[in-house]
Amino acid sequence: MKTLIKNGLAYIEGAIVKMDILIEDTRIALIDNDITADADEVIDAAGMHVFPGFVDIHAHLRDPGQTYKEDIISGTRAAAKGGFTSVCAMPNTEPVVDNIATVDYIQRRARELGFARVFVIGAITKQSAGEEISEMATMKSGGVVAVSDDGKCVQNAKLMLNCMRYAVNYDLPVIIHAEDYHLAGKGQIHSGKIATQIGLSGIPALAEETIIARDIMLAESAKARLHIAHITTAKSLELVRRAKEQGLPVTCEVTPHHLLLNEEACLSFDTNTKMKPPLRSEKDRLACVEALKSGLIDCIATDHAPHADFEKVREFDHAPFGIIGFETAFPVLYQSLVLPGIIPLERLIEAMSTAPSKLLRLPESGIRKGNPADLTIVDLNQSSVFAAENILSKSKNTPWLDQTIKSKIIYTLLDGTFTFRAE
Repeated sequence: MKTLIKNGLAYIEGAIVKMDILIEDTRIALIDNDITADADEVIDAAGMHVFPGFVDIHAHLRDPGQTYKEDIISGTRAAAKGGFTSVCAMPNTEPVVDNIATVDYIQRRARELGFARVFVIGAITKQSAGEEISEMATMKSGGVVAVSDDGKCVQNAKLMLNCMRYAVNYDLPVIIHAEDYHLAGKGQIHSGKIATQIGLSGIPALAEETIIARDIMLAESAKARLHIAHITTAKSLELVRRAKEQGLPVTCEVTPHHLLLNEEACLSFDTNTKMKPPLRSEKDRLACVEALKSGLIDCIATDHAPHADFEKVREFDHAPFGIIGFETAFPVLYQSLVLPGIIPLERLIEAMSTAPSKLLRLPESGIRKGNPADLTIVDLNQSSVFAAENILSKSKNTPWLDQTIKSKIIYTLLDGTFTFRAE
């Protein structure tokens, strides 16, 4: 099977250049200015961009256990529609991914369905309860790429230190959801002027920053690779900056919603603005944008967190935290950060494709001869309304519902096979 992509503007080695790309079976066979080879399918990508398939290292597929919210089929179909070819599934399923049987189940289902590569992240502690170290050795042998109690945070520093030491033995990065429970309390949104104005309890920035400071120190002691999920505050970024300046293996990610929205979005009491960590102040948001631009933030991750309507359509303080993100991530970031000239398109693509795959040492991504043909073809000039009836995720919990969004994913290819074609 041969597929020829003609006249596209391809992201290759950090630059965008006009190139033809020939795919033979699962791999990129040739990249050149003008390829005339016969092919089973020829795509005229004139006026479109060809990017490496996006890689999301922080997603919730809810399978097993909460498949009324999402499952591996709907989740990976939604990922493919958003241009993602690889996603990493967080372990807070039911049961929790703290054993090899659940790792095997997720990997097998993902291989059978084939809309995206699914890499599994195992729990740090058994049942993510923060009391005993999980079966990291057997999970590693089963293929997990990292450990995390995402959604929860190991509060016991001594246990966390031992977990990190254990993870080092199996060369597994430790991904943290940074939240001091005592400081966060029963907070619903960021502890700031908006929380005071509308009478909701707040989650202080300090709840995130104290855990990040603690875990950087623990990781330095354990010589562990530490990755900070969904970072949100200027002070947190300063802690990461100091760690990197010391040469520590500390990395971090940011979500699209923390780059584009601030605490004022919660004024509407729309539960689609309720996420954890919460939307922070405008100062914090701008710090995240600047850190993404400078490279202090390593990559973008969606924290795709589907919930059912009956869970989100209720009083703000009773609704669960989190929003979906696969299908909106690239368009909203392109529209709000690249089009106004705040960050270059090349930096956005790096942060959504090659950077996250390098960070977790996933199979190499990037448009290069011999690499798997994992590609995303985008028309930056089209616009579309993000309407509920067009969402492939089972869930519709997003603050961008019914909004017109600039740019559109036209094709997604995984191993040379089309996993999404726009209508």
